[in-house]
Amino acid sequence: AKFQQSEPEMKGWLAKWTNYLKGYQKRWFVLSNGLLSYYRNQAEMAHTCRGTISLVSAVIHTEDSCNFVISNGGTQTFHLKASNEIERQKWVTALELAKARAVRTMESEEDEELDMPSQMDKSELLAVLRLLHVKLEDLSMCSDLIAKHGTALQRALSELEQLEPGAAAGPDAAGKMRAVNERATLFRITATAMMNACSEYVQLAQSQGRKWVRMLQHEHEQCVRLQEVLEQLAKQHSHLERAAQEAAGTASGVTSVQHNSSSAHSDDDEFFDAPENSAADFVVSIPGKGHRRTSSGLSLQSEGRASEGQATDSDAESDHACEEAGVITRRNRGPGSTGAVTPKSVDGDCPDDIPKRQRRQRIPEKPNCSLSLWSIMKNCIGKELTKIPMPVNFNEPLSTLQRLTEDYEYSDLLDRAAKTDDLAMQLVYIAAFAVSSYATTSNRTGKPFNPLLGETYECDRRDDYGWRSISEQVSHHPPMLAQYCEGRGWRCWQEFSMSSKFRGKYLQVVPLGVVHLVIGENHFTWRKVTTVVHNIIVGKLWVDHHGDMDITNHTTGHACHLKFIPYSYFSRETPRKVTGVVTDKEGTAMCVLQGTWDSKMEYARVVGSHGSLKGKAILESATPKVIWRRVMPSDDYERMYNFTVLACQLNEPEPNVAPTDSRNRPDQRFMEEGNWDEANQIKLQLEEKQRSVRRQREAEAEAAAAQGRPYVVYEPVWFKKEMDTITGNPIHVYQGEYWTCKEEGRWDRCPSIYL
Repeated sequence: AKFQQSEPEMKGWLAKWTNYLKGYQKRWFVLSNGLLSYYRNQAEMAHTCRGTISLVSAVIHTEDSCNFVISNGGTQTFHLKASNEIERQKWVTALELAKARAVRTMESEEDEELDMPSQMDKSELLAVLRLLHVKLEDLSMCSDLIAKHGTALQRALSELEQLEPGAAAGPDAAGKMRAVNERATLFRITATAMMNACSEYVQLAQSQGRKWVRMLQHEHEQCVRLQEVLEQLAKQHSHLERAAQEAAGTASGVTSVQHNSSSAHSDDDEFFDAPENSAADFVVSIPGKGHRRTSSGLSLQSEGRASEGQATDSDAESDHACEEAGVITRRNRGPGSTGAVTPKSVDGDCPDDIPKRQRRQRIPEKPNCSLSLWSIMKNCIGKELTKIPMPVNFNEPLSTLQRLTEDYEYSDLLDRAAKTDDLAMQLVYIAAFAVSSYATTSNRTGKPFNPLLGETYECDRRDDYGWRSISEQVSHHPPMLAQYCEGRGWRCWQEFSMSSKFRGKYLQVVPLGVVHLVIGENHFTWRKVTTVVHNIIVGKLWVDHHGDMDITNHTTGHACHLKFIPYSYFSRETPRKVTGVVTDKEGTAMCVLQGTWDSKMEYARVVGSHGSLKGKAILESATPKVIWRRVMPSDDYERMYNFTVLACQLNEPEPNVAPTDSRNRPDQRFMEEGNWDEANQIKLQLEEKQRSVRRQREAEAEAAAAQGRPYVVYEPVWFKKEMDTITGNPIHVYQGEYWTCKEEGRWDRCPSIYL
């Protein structure tokens, strides 16, 4: 958002956490235009800003009587301390008020942009031009009249001045005076008409000119970005042509590496030693020793608070140096079983006291309503995904709350992790679970509904999957949801938000937040990887994931490093490939993993290591075994938004859920039933209601601040903001009351968010 320059809303000294060596240091802070900036001293304000955080998407959290934290979702965090409680409250109140103003300013500008058509109707443009032409003709006529009457007035005045002093009282003088008055009256009338015409023209020109300037800027930006996109497409096309020609010439000499996972193996422990000069089956990245985990943070590089002058980077874990190692599989002597682990039936291990439910297997088929995605997205290049007003035509009939719950489809992997005492195998199961959450995304290009503030979603699948979860949209700026799930011997929770931008050629989504998993005494964390949606302009939409994922056991120091390899036109690498390695607290490799995020994952024990091959260390592994394999959906699932059976069941109506549950959201229900026109109308009404409530809340906050009284900001119903001891950042924690309230039917705390 753009803010007008103004005097600082608040400034003063605060203590800021720098690092563990220096602790809190005194810094000069300035709050202005929705930005909080700090300097070493007041003199630095003229030339050196040490750091700035935007309040539009920031979370403000009070720790104790003097301490408070400002975070923008993981990428930037300020840990601050005031001199006393009164001073801290002044700053917190000023920050909350500044955030409300910044959000309102940003959204008003966005509303103006959305209300402004990208192209004016030709008849409207001609009408405006015609009106401006008429106003110009009026001005020209008034100018001529002023010149004419001005000349006549000047002539009459000259004649009056030429009279002899003694003739001033004569009839000749009276006639000339009368002529001057007449000419002056005509000049005054004409001047007034000229002023009115000028005013009308200026008003019309200003009202239309502002619109035209913004349209011109908009069109210029679109042209520049489209030129960049076309240039990239042209380069890609040229590269593809050359690659195709080279591939055609060398196709006869190209051979592919056959993975042992598809071969038959026995469980015999006798192996042939792998030749040292043989090619590696695949490559894994092992985090260097400098990335050693601690019991109190995600890693020493991203632990706790940021160092002085640096932001807390949500991608810090992905930026560390890794050592590559080639993996060679030892061959067994004879045929045998694959050692594959088949997916456990979701109907197994059902608690006796929970009756099984009959759930639907299908949803209404998707209507054939064609609409170009590019026609919508071309006006939104560079914008945040959550700010783009999308019709339901590009949605799927699930909310983000429900989509995140779908991650637990292969929760049997967590059940197995809870049953084993082998720390390496525990990480293997958890890694497979983390990868499995992406299985359905390969062809799920529909956008889930953005939850309304206060929207919830419960999912009780203890009768078949063995878990139940509760999710809530806890923040609107930035959009953020909190989720808690408990299963057979494990608990998992996360706070999910994302940074997303449409870049013209592709849509990039960077998840923020950390996933927590507790099994017994072991506490694990990891972050999700980056998602990219391709072919926005032309062609079939497709999804890819890339980046590094570190799963850390903060209790023992064991870790698993997964690498999601991005798709490349020019690589012979298996598409959607994932590789990984499990290490102990000393960084020694124990297991390796490989597979694809849309199909299956295999693991193998590391049985030895030696030397190097082409600059890479060599790990020798035992026979690989399938740890996870995707259960493929029915043949006609494409007609149902590419939903799996679990996805079809997520929005199935259920009695006794909270009134804020996603199942009760009318626009989403209309869309599922195929009534897309009604869904779009209801969606607009729901969004306007949410904006109206937000404006009322902001007005109350400003009134309270003006009167000097405290104002309680919006708080979620089922989650409470606390400090995460692992990351050092605020996180919304489940308070454990939802299921009790459901049993008692007490929903009085739920806000009214639907129509």
